[in-house]
Amino acid sequence: MTLVIPVFIPHEGCAHRCLFCNQHSLSGQSPPVGGPEVAATIALWLDRCRPERRRQVQVAFYGGSFTCLEPERQEELLGPVQPFLDRGVVHGIRLSTRPDCIDERSLDRLARSRVQIIELGAQSCDDAVLARAGRGHDSAAVILAAGLVRARGFRLGIQLLPGLPGEDFASLRRTTATVIGLRPDFVRIYPAVVLAGSGLARLYHLGGYRPLSLTRAVARVAWMKKRFDAGGIEVVRMGLQPTGELERALVAGPHHPAFGELVLGRLMFRQARRLLARAPSDGPVTLVIAERDRSIFQGQRAVNLHRLRQLGLARNLVVRTDRDQPRLSVRVAAA
Repeated sequence: MTLVIPVFIPHEGCAHRCLFCNQHSLSGQSPPVGGPEVAATIALWLDRCRPERRRQVQVAFYGGSFTCLEPERQEELLGPVQPFLDRGVVHGIRLSTRPDCIDERSLDRLARSRVQIIELGAQSCDDAVLARAGRGHDSAAVILAAGLVRARGFRLGIQLLPGLPGEDFASLRRTTATVIGLRPDFVRIYPAVVLAGSGLARLYHLGGYRPLSLTRAVARVAWMKKRFDAGGIEVVRMGLQPTGELERALVAGPHHPAFGELVLGRLMFRQARRLLARAPSDGPVTLVIAERDRSIFQGQRAVNLHRLRQLGLARNLVVRTDRDQPRLSVRVAAA
């Protein structure tokens, strides 16, 4: 089991204030952390976590654009992690940054400090969408940075924000195809939401932006996940982590505390719909799912079962679980 120790550096290093951004609301921490705080945070987490849960420990710098920081500031943050790495009680470092702040020199510095994972905040690979979001870079910067990170042997993650102004489904399809072509190790998908104090909030209140509905966001992210899965790319998160700070800052948009589960439920519903549409209609049909997937398959308030009934596909439906059934898959039991 991997223990991830979070160190928040909200909005540090980034000279841009993107249209969607209000990092201080997401992290709930504004004073900059120093080396002693980094070391103390690591020691506290290690002390509180049982040894059996510490087989793989990573220190993660969240919230800022790490490689946009001055080199001295990067060393101030990375230096305190090194003794824990030397002792073998921490096994790696992960961080996130902007694509246009990656070059060979910055990667040299990260390699010397034993960083293992670099996440690029791509958000989109559509130049028009990036420009409207005030991102300050284009898709070429994403492609170049991803290639440099992979070539140097780091694990590559890419973060995406579907639902930004100017994005339609065709744009989303192009972004997804571009990211699959970059061959990241994993992606995170955070549907765009409107946060108080952001440029997007001002645009929303002026009537110039309409966020995705929850239903549409779930459908689009489900489409993306299916393509990433087919490309062998792991989707490690869907939807923002629910926190008190986020709840207080949220103005509008498709946030749900169980957004990822909604997406998985939609994917299972689609599997069931296809299987039932092909099944004989003159007798009972038994669908088999994994034991741990019952609530996901049914959906919140059994919405998926209700949809199947509306489609006339659940009149003779029986659902049973099988401990050997692969997670998130559905099959028809043999007669």
